[in-house]
Amino acid sequence: MQGTVDGFSYGLVTPLVAYLMACLGGALGLRCTTRSMLVSNSWRPGWLALGSAAIGSGIWTMHFVAMMGFTVKGAPIHYDKPTTFASLGVAIVMVGVGIFIVGYRGASGTALFTGGTITGLGVASMHYLGMAGMRFNGKLEYNTLTVGASVVIAMCAATAALWAAGQVRGFLWSVGASLVMGLAVSGMHYTGMAALSVHLHGVGGAPSSGDSPAGLLAPMMVGPLAFLLIAGVVVMFDPLMVMGKPEWTPTENKPGIPAHADAPHPPRGAAIRPRRGVGHRSSRTPQNR
Repeated sequence: MQGTVDGFSYGLVTPLVAYLMACLGGALGLRCTTRSMLVSNSWRPGWLALGSAAIGSGIWTMHFVAMMGFTVKGAPIHYDKPTTFASLGVAIVMVGVGIFIVGYRGASGTALFTGGTITGLGVASMHYLGMAGMRFNGKLEYNTLTVGASVVIAMCAATAALWAAGQVRGFLWSVGASLVMGLAVSGMHYTGMAALSVHLHGVGGAPSSGDSPAGLLAPMMVGPLAFLLIAGVVVMFDPLMVMGKPEWTPTENKPGIPAHADAPHPPRGAAIRPRRGVGHRSSRTPQNR
């Protein structure tokens, strides 16, 4: 039996809040990526790891905020907690791989394409793994072409966002990149939901196991949002993040090059003038005696 699906049970509230969550995680994550390109190699992994966790937490929170507005008529929805939180881990790891590639190899060429593709696939993997954690008296089916379109949207928008973050042009530039990243996550999510159809097994089936959306709401909001708050504090109290200026003058305008390369030292002391040979010394005595 075909199920009746409603993805906007609370109107525009859940889509707007979900988009803001994606933008928040994207803003913090991409800003940390920008910051990593302005420091020495010793600090770079920490900033990139913080950015990966921020983006992963943001898109995961966005997904489940949006899913709070998703209902199937006549079929209460529950969620399997291990699968749900596994999707968070997948998002952080795959987004992290893409960000580390761009952070160390630069936001151009093959590195940008590879990093953006992996980041986009991370967004898509998080979405469909999170959907696999749904438990109800029915099954989900997807349209293959629409699913493919959702993945392409995620990869293209993630690549554009990483390119913008790699330009290192100040705070406003990173804000714009975060809006693109939020668009990537939201566009991918609702395109993927458009590919979904629900088939119910009938009335009176066995009750579904797992946690209800209300049961997942508390850890979903408290955990990732608390982390995003901490990441936001780190960004706010870092003056170089606000000003967008490097600590040192970089030797080359591309990531992967230490930001404080040693300058060649001038030779110690003045150059030693060659001593004149005895034959060149002017004689004060007459040449002919």
